Amino acid sequence: MISWWKRSLARQFIGFILLALVVSQVLSFLISWDEQGKALKAASKSEFFTRTGSITRLMEVIPAELREEVLQASETSTTRFWLTTGPPTDLVAWRRGATSHLVRPIRNAVALPPEWGLGSASGQLEAARSVETKISSTAGMPEWIQAGGTLWPLDQPARYTDLVTSNGSGSGMGMAVQLKSGLWLNTAYFKTAGTPWWRSPSLYSFALSVVILCVIVILATARITRPMRQLAIAADALGRGENISPIPESGPDDIRLTAVSFNRMQQRLHRYVEDRVRMLAAIGHDLRTPLTSLRLRAEFVSDPDVQHRMLDTIDEIQAMTEATIAFAKGEASTEETRTVDLCALVESLCHDLGDLGHKVEFTESKKTHYRCRPGALRRAIRNLVENAVRYGGSASVSIVETATGFDILVKDHGPGIPEEMRDKVFSPFFRMEKSRNRETGGIGLGMSIARAIVRHHGGDIELSSNNPGLMVCVHLPKMDRANIRHRQDAMAAQWTL
Repeated sequence: MISWWKRSLARQFIGFILLALVVSQVLSFLISWDEQGKALKAASKSEFFTRTGSITRLMEVIPAELREEVLQASETSTTRFWLTTGPPTDLVAWRRGATSHLVRPIRNAVALPPEWGLGSASGQLEAARSVETKISSTAGMPEWIQAGGTLWPLDQPARYTDLVTSNGSGSGMGMAVQLKSGLWLNTAYFKTAGTPWWRSPSLYSFALSVVILCVIVILATARITRPMRQLAIAADALGRGENISPIPESGPDDIRLTAVSFNRMQQRLHRYVEDRVRMLAAIGHDLRTPLTSLRLRAEFVSDPDVQHRMLDTIDEIQAMTEATIAFAKGEASTEETRTVDLCALVESLCHDLGDLGHKVEFTESKKTHYRCRPGALRRAIRNLVENAVRYGGSASVSIVETATGFDILVKDHGPGIPEEMRDKVFSPFFRMEKSRNRETGGIGLGMSIARAIVRHHGGDIELSSNNPGLMVCVHLPKMDRANIRHRQDAMAAQWTL
């Protein structure tokens, strides 16, 4: 999970922004929901007291025979009025009576269209009936409260109570007012609960905001990560020794300055390698004159044995100098990188060596496309195969495709190399054969040149036992995005360690 999170900058941006958005929206929703509930309750209570007060004044001035009709005409879908002869002594009984009045249809009720979203009469009645689910017991129920203060400025005594439901489907209020005639005006108000928070329009708008924000973040991060991916691919190609064109220096200043620094670094590396090759070439050129002078002086040595040893030493120095220059030139090779058939390249090399009389066997494999510098890679494999033939008498070459690249295996049945010396054979001028005879051991740069070329392609060379003999494994990585990311993760893990 953490690896999935770290792999994409867009995922991290989206995650952090959505987290901040959700936290801020939840906090504002909770605060506004609580404040809204309090404001609506206060407004409903004020309206309830005002309406009850108006009806109370009206009952005091109209004839007794008109009171019932006036009360029924004053009722709404949420409010009921009725008269009783005595005070509401039993609170439970009063609530039961209030429920029966609330579920009673009102006169001249108008059915509103459902698309208006104002609720239906049947829904209001069903919600009102739910008041009965909690009035069977007085435990935890609100008691009568003597009304007074600014909400009830009339002289008539009044009692107030809350109507609650057990399932939260709605809430209401009740009031009983004593009239001057001795009768009691009873008022009950009940309203169903509003839209649940999970069905609130604000939730839909929040979801739409999240979608729009994710799209914007993805587009923004794509603009940022595109040059970073180009930089990663260019850096990997540069590490493999490819001659790449400068990457575009565009985008935000941070990205642009990174691209500028990379292009400058590439130029400096190329200049450094070119300067080193020119310096070595100059040294090789300057050494030819004293070597020629020494060779001429050796011709005048009268002792044949001394003369022969001197000439051999001069030839060895000259061969080492030329090999060193060739090694440096190989590292600074400007050969173009292109896609070739790796199997055909290795097979043609083995056939050429076979035509020269070497015992080389190649195991055919399927056609394999690989992007490389074919001349340099051919030289590296040739050095390895010639070493196998020189020390083992014969060589067996094969290509195996792996999950991360291609392995070129070169096997022989010679004496092999002790495990403690397998790293040393890659050192320049190191030879297992100590006589320094070029007929039996060469100069000692073949393995160094081979490993340098393979590493410039992003791979490496491993030596292992063939029981008997030696097996050389040349691993060449695939240059797709997945393997570049795998190599970058491996390098990051090494730096972490």
